[in-house]
Amino acid sequence: MLQRAAGLIQTVEGQRLYSADYARWHRWGPYLSERQWGTVREDYSEHGTAWDYFPHDHARMRAYRWGEDGLAGFADERLSWCCSIALWNGHDPILKERLFGLTNEEGNHGEDVKELYFYLDSTPTHSYMRMLYKYPQAAFPYQDLIDENARRGAGLPEYEILDTGAFDDECYFDVQIEYAKHTPEDIVMRVTVENRGGQHASIDVLPQIWARNTWSWKATGDKPSLRLVSSSDGAHVVAHCGTHEPLVVTAAAQEGAHVEWLFCENETNVKRLFGMDGAGPFKDGFDDYVVHGDNDAIRRDAGTKAAARVHLEIAAHDRAVVTFRWRPVSEAKEEVALDIDSLFAQRIAEADAFYDALQRDIESADARLVQRQALAGMLWSKQYYQYDVNRWMEGDPLQPPPPASRLHGRNADWRHLSNADILSMPDKWEYPWYASWDLAFQAVAFALVDPMFAKKQMLLLVKDRYQHPNGQLPAYEWAFGDANPPVHAWAAWRVYEIDRSITGKADREFLELIFHKLLLNFSWWVNRKDADGHNIFQGGFLGLDNVGIFDRSSPLPTGGHLDQADGTAWMAAYALDLMRIALELAFANHVFVDIGVKFFEHFLYIAGAVSCDDGCETGLWDSVDEFFYDKLRLPDGTSVPLRMRSIVGLIPFFAVRVLEERVHGGLPGLRDRLVWFLQHRPDLAGLVSRWDEPGKGNSLLLSLLRGHRMKALLRRMLDEAEFLSDHGVRALSRAHLDEPFVYRHNGCNFQVKYLPAESDSRVFGGNSNWRGPVWMPVNYLLIESLYEFHRYYGDDFRVEYPTGSGKKLSLAQIADELARRVTTLFLLDHNNERPVMGAYPLLQADPRCRNLVLFHEYFHGDNGRGVGASHQTGWTGLVALMLQPRMMSPSGNVPVAGEVEDTEAVK
Repeated sequence: MLQRAAGLIQTVEGQRLYSADYARWHRWGPYLSERQWGTVREDYSEHGTAWDYFPHDHARMRAYRWGEDGLAGFADERLSWCCSIALWNGHDPILKERLFGLTNEEGNHGEDVKELYFYLDSTPTHSYMRMLYKYPQAAFPYQDLIDENARRGAGLPEYEILDTGAFDDECYFDVQIEYAKHTPEDIVMRVTVENRGGQHASIDVLPQIWARNTWSWKATGDKPSLRLVSSSDGAHVVAHCGTHEPLVVTAAAQEGAHVEWLFCENETNVKRLFGMDGAGPFKDGFDDYVVHGDNDAIRRDAGTKAAARVHLEIAAHDRAVVTFRWRPVSEAKEEVALDIDSLFAQRIAEADAFYDALQRDIESADARLVQRQALAGMLWSKQYYQYDVNRWMEGDPLQPPPPASRLHGRNADWRHLSNADILSMPDKWEYPWYASWDLAFQAVAFALVDPMFAKKQMLLLVKDRYQHPNGQLPAYEWAFGDANPPVHAWAAWRVYEIDRSITGKADREFLELIFHKLLLNFSWWVNRKDADGHNIFQGGFLGLDNVGIFDRSSPLPTGGHLDQADGTAWMAAYALDLMRIALELAFANHVFVDIGVKFFEHFLYIAGAVSCDDGCETGLWDSVDEFFYDKLRLPDGTSVPLRMRSIVGLIPFFAVRVLEERVHGGLPGLRDRLVWFLQHRPDLAGLVSRWDEPGKGNSLLLSLLRGHRMKALLRRMLDEAEFLSDHGVRALSRAHLDEPFVYRHNGCNFQVKYLPAESDSRVFGGNSNWRGPVWMPVNYLLIESLYEFHRYYGDDFRVEYPTGSGKKLSLAQIADELARRVTTLFLLDHNNERPVMGAYPLLQADPRCRNLVLFHEYFHGDNGRGVGASHQTGWTGLVALMLQPRMMSPSGNVPVAGEVEDTEAVK
């Protein structure tokens, strides 16, 4: 791994990542959202109806308060200047400036983007980026998509853009948008439009630049401006904005196509929306001019929004190119003519060299393509995210005050939260906001190509302006106070490992910074989510939406509360991860030994509570079914196990760590502390496998599972009639297809049935479904946990795989096989098709589209079809790590904790 990493750093792109210019190269990037409308930030309604208050129909004519959006957008790190592409095919009722999709109420399975677009490439510094947008030549079927999805109920599939016939007979344009940085702040957009159809077609292409509206909310001093300047070299635009150095903006089209500069103001069309007097031109001026021919809707000389309109006539199967460039005035004065094609060729070559170095151990060309597109999706999904809850609550000086109800409504307890940063998003249309456990998974995948960015993402969540004063981490903007699984210590460790494997240096400063803040978060969990103080945890829905029969984040219809197998297992894993971090830090500073022991003990308290036999007060293990179940604690003091076999009962796998001799023997005083505790608590000592016997390398296994229980869980997990699918582990046992789990209460039946794809109801999470599909993050953690168990048990410990096959494999081999199954979701099969693309038969049948890959939120439990959000590389991007040889194995990719140099320092 270190040899490969050295090659990565030696590339031109790698040198940018580890240079003093790192921040400059990241100043501009794809930081524009794909959907700012319909978000909580922009919702100033009385009852928190975000979708209705700011719908898609308003987006083209209404200024945003907290951000901006655009198609294939690019912007600086504060969105002072934003750039994107707009298109018009001559038939659409509106200018195509942003992606279209259905709101949560409009879609028969919740919100859903109804477009075809693909993120194809990006370097970590965004020195080169490429995406593809497929644009129909006929009128975009906005109303058809709305009407047909409204007609369909939850039991029917979603009506998608391909179903409308808009792309039949290849009557569409392939619009490829690329960005290349000549210098960190001299940037070129190249738009290549190809007519895929058999007939001549026309299209208007409008590269745009505009200033984010900050002046409509409070007095901000000078208003930004864009002004047209004529010179002997042709017209260009000069952009002025506050303390920013002015920018020179130019545009060109091949074969002498005319560039027409248009200007308007990035301000709300108050006349159209509210019937008020106002002096335009407004934000929708380009739409009114291009689509409706209104000459009064634009200016020709100045504004806060500018577009370079180019009308193209393209013959069948031909293509045309438009370029758009912006750079600081100082660089424009000193520059000789730039060969744009050579610039792009150079940046593409640098991107190829970077990924060649990263992928040198990946033999399959198709696997390399999938990994590169997965990482491209993550890099394209960065977004500038601003949300000041206190200001949002109180309102702005130049605007009407918000309704008084918001002071006691959504996020009222999070007034300290003030975010204004570049963040990794799950995706930028359906989830254009961060979610805490998603962000942890994203950071781990990002560490593969940009460890610095990954570490910054992890540290953001624990900053004072994010983390609640009580220690809780913000969940997501719809409800910051919800509880997401506490995976941040695990993610911090994995980012630390991967960073060290690439650089050869251990960034203990990062590890210590996040460790101290996670101590507060751990305390919050212990104090808030352990109802009875018995080391059995609740937590709520914990990101699993509709996995259970009840909404686990709401009061139960039965009264009482749920003791959760997953909540308790997450906390056991959290304790082990914090122990591991503490002991790593102890190699440089021995005072961390004490806190490492504290988490060792806390893990054992949790393990003792959850693992005790039937009949004990706290145990969640069912010895008859040999499975972990949630337990319903009723008001009369009785308890009922909810015998539903779901991913909830497999999450105890995640709580596993091998404590090696080099650690417990290499840190002064640690072994004595552990021995003392285990001797004084023999009831808990039995939970540490053979702690008093020499093991393989004298290692200790800390886990909620030991030999028999682990094999019992694996027997179910690896059974193809239950959890094991062709493409990974399902979220619910397939046994519940014919035998749904039913709980009866007060004459009502609460039922959970195996559903391999979309949910057939809107309960507990709208379009999310944890009742049968394959989900990437839990599969990733299951695979990683099997590798960790193998570190202790070795090759001689073998388990039947699949259950009933008679074939036995080591745990590492099973982990390899599970990873192979999951990655087949995206790889070409024997039919030259990708299971994930099962909903896109037109693309699968087109050889030119066969290498276009989407990374969905989750996957059909029987056939692997992509389901849910279609660009959710947020955690599905973890496949990039699964495709990297040995990267997931904790013992195979990085130096071990307590390297020789560290041990010597302690001595």
